[in-house]
Amino acid sequence: MAAISESSSTESLISSVQESVDRIKSLYPAVNEEETPLPKCWSQKDKFTCIGLSQNNLRVHYKGIGKAAKDAASVRATHPIPASCGIYYFEIKIISKGRDGYMGIGLSAQGVNMNRLPGWDKNSFGYHGDDGHSFCSSGSGQPYGPTFTTGDVIGCCVNMIDHTCFYTKNGINLGVAFTDLPINTLSLYPTVGLQTPGEVVEANFGQLPFIFDIEDYMKEWHMKTKLTIERFPVNDKKGEWQTALQRIVSTYLVHYGYCATAEAFSKSTGQSFDEDLASVKNRQRIQKLVLAGRMGEAIETAQELYPGLLEHNLNLLFMLKCRQFIEMVNGTDSEVRGPAIRSPKSQGSNRSSPNMSPVHHSLNSARNTPVGSRGSSPNRPIGVKGYCSGSTSQSSQINNQNSNCDLKPINEEEMNAANIAMNGKDIPVIESDDVDMCDNVIDDGKHVTNGTSLCVNGFSKNGDVCNNSEEMDIDNHSGKRHLCGGSQGAIEKMLVFGRELKAMHNQLKAQYGHNDPNEKMLQDAFSLVAYSDPWSSPMGYQLDPVQREKVCASLNSSILESYGLPKQPPLELVIAHSTECMKLMSKAAIGSCAFASVADYLR
Repeated sequence: MAAISESSSTESLISSVQESVDRIKSLYPAVNEEETPLPKCWSQKDKFTCIGLSQNNLRVHYKGIGKAAKDAASVRATHPIPASCGIYYFEIKIISKGRDGYMGIGLSAQGVNMNRLPGWDKNSFGYHGDDGHSFCSSGSGQPYGPTFTTGDVIGCCVNMIDHTCFYTKNGINLGVAFTDLPINTLSLYPTVGLQTPGEVVEANFGQLPFIFDIEDYMKEWHMKTKLTIERFPVNDKKGEWQTALQRIVSTYLVHYGYCATAEAFSKSTGQSFDEDLASVKNRQRIQKLVLAGRMGEAIETAQELYPGLLEHNLNLLFMLKCRQFIEMVNGTDSEVRGPAIRSPKSQGSNRSSPNMSPVHHSLNSARNTPVGSRGSSPNRPIGVKGYCSGSTSQSSQINNQNSNCDLKPINEEEMNAANIAMNGKDIPVIESDDVDMCDNVIDDGKHVTNGTSLCVNGFSKNGDVCNNSEEMDIDNHSGKRHLCGGSQGAIEKMLVFGRELKAMHNQLKAQYGHNDPNEKMLQDAFSLVAYSDPWSSPMGYQLDPVQREKVCASLNSSILESYGLPKQPPLELVIAHSTECMKLMSKAAIGSCAFASVADYLR
């Protein structure tokens, strides 16, 4: 029984601590405590000797003789108030007023004398209980509020936005006590001071609910900040501001291949494209394949549509191949899903090997060979595939750089299209049955509009998880998922692919030296096969469809860079710039950053 009681008590304590942490976090969501910890208790070091601490360093009691002002003693909190709080609040409960009730509650900077009550010295501010006066860095106080005694709860609120401070008594706002606080130049600490025997106070830094409704006060300032942003005056007499906003939206749509929406938006606003629409559709094709987990087809399509791109970016190629290995484990890559799900065009080629890519032709020159117009090799017309077809051994694929390759014959129509592209005109859209361009259907049966399917990354539009049998093979009787979809042949393919991927990594390492990201990428991918159920393993996060998005973004950005276009859309740069500005505002102690979250405007 004693053991059960002790266990129950421990669980209750853990639950109470977690509630305190959650409550404080909800009060100050903009604070990064790894950089700027919040004050949560009194400091055992930053106090005068006559101060005693107990109750997890929240309760303060006076231990001196208390005959004169020289016997006063104060204690500061462990950390200063972060500017990213915007508004900070704490409450002090008077457990006992002691002999005379000479108590002070307020703020002070680091270095202020602790042998004094708060407010008496420079960079110190306090509200005293014996006379109700406020003291602003001076020994003479000003009438402010009522006195306080045993049983009262005094709150202190610091407004980092307008640099003011007010106090509350038993939940009632007493009005502004201090203005023009030096928040931009000084870090202020919650501080309490005691002077006569028997005085005991206890702090609540947010661990428990406050008596005063500070959340309502914060909401008021959140709305004020929001209105300040929304009502910021913009001179748009010539329409330049509106045009700039439209341009930002247009480039975002084009960047991510939302071609139908981009076309409609262009017609509505008159915005032109920096990229040919055909290229946008080509990128969209590739993105759909990557997001569907069909990495082998995505790599093949990228090499066909953008010759030279992967040859001159071997780290990107290696990333794609590592992701292909992961999709093989998942049973989603075309190479292990069987011929039924591959298009006739795809079935005729063997591209599962990492070394069937142009990597073994270009290792010696990848860093020095310039990328030609629109991402192609200078001496290679678009549409010509110079890779080997068929199966070769691992060693011959990796080491024989002079191996003979069968060039795919090209007809007159393809050559004309290639020459048009080389002359800077329209880029041909290579049609196939793998993925339709804009508003059609990927051949897995999902209807797609503007590159977004009804089931994206494993989730449906209503937020439910999609149980698509093509995403993973599941034993309907046991509910157990199988490696490579449960096919022995697919597992053998995966193992061969893994050996060749390792050989590719070794050659890259020998050619260019050690690469930490590539090393980790390969180790993480290979670690999946060490588990009987990789989906439930510590490394199983790699099999989450959301992990495809990073690979997709890297490939998409590289294609755009090869065209001389930004690898990030201006909209994302604006968001990143605004987010960084919020961090700089916090460092500069500009409190409004707490109520100007960029995320609020992205929902």
